[in-house]
Amino acid sequence: MKALSPSRCFALLLGLSAAGALSAADQTVPTDTRVTVVFDHPEKYMDLKDDGMDPDNENGQKHYLPQLKEHIEKEAGRLLASGQKLKMTFTDIDLAGDYEPWRGPQLMDVRIVKSVYPPRLTFTFQLTDEGGRVLREGERKLVDLGFQMRITRSFNNDLLRYEKDMITDWLRDELKPRKR
Repeated sequence: MKALSPSRCFALLLGLSAAGALSAADQTVPTDTRVTVVFDHPEKYMDLKDDGMDPDNENGQKHYLPQLKEHIEKEAGRLLASGQKLKMTFTDIDLAGDYEPWRGPQLMDVRIVKSVYPPRLTFTFQLTDEGGRVLREGERKLVDLGFQMRITRSFNNDLLRYEKDMITDWLRDELKPRKR
């Protein structure tokens, strides 16, 4: 058997990786029916921009909201007690960082992340038991002023790592069983 050249070996590995990625993309992630996430008028959110030229958050809605929804469904699904249901309705999102147009056209698509642009999430929630009785509800305005100081659970290349960490922390605090 003849040995593969390095370039052919690389091409083979690249092809297998692409096939695996396509296969994984075809598999749908099951959603937890106990968790409902609603984004109310996302076109009006403070900052959900995908780039500096996205004033109505149109691209950001398509790109970021499905990721946030999937994260919340996964995390809340793990934390909810049997029979409990959670509904979260987001009324505003301001992602960490911002676009600074004065830096010039070469940085128009670069989100500048620094402490003056902390992540902010505003939502209402309702937690119910198996009988539909409301256990907890209210409005929350989460802001993480020390977001750059924390060790994130997400990968550094996850553009929503700060927002996901805030949501995970809130879910852990809110959904833990309360002592009577």
